[in-house]
Amino acid sequence: MASLNVGNLGEYLREQRRSAQLSLRQLADAAGVSNPYLSQIERGLRKPSAEVLQQVAKALRISAETLYVRAGILDERQQGELETRAVILADPSINERQKSVLLQIYASFRKENGLDDEPGADAGFNADGSAADTA
Repeated sequence: MASLNVGNLGEYLREQRRSAQLSLRQLADAAGVSNPYLSQIERGLRKPSAEVLQQVAKALRISAETLYVRAGILDERQQGELETRAVILADPSINERQKSVLLQIYASFRKENGLDDEPGADAGFNADGSAADTA
């Protein structure tokens, strides 16, 4: 079976798993996916969905957006915007209204700088901070 064009996602996942000192089976269990499926992802034989990547990222305690970029789901230009939005939404020191205002200001600056026309400029996060389904 030929490798799919998913960049270096599999190699990156293997590297992250090893640095977290997890076996393939341990990561598969933590992410809620099967051991053979995760192995196929690492070998570049399967292209996982955004949901699976999110589960794997959570189990590895890394950014799901980084995995989305490596899998070709997100453009690298969108990653910075998504990470900025995620940090704002995750900040426990500010309330929901303040988060909303910050996101509006951020969006207005992006629009002022001509970045609102980029694909996925409105993509981001749901109100609960989870990644919005862009598929």
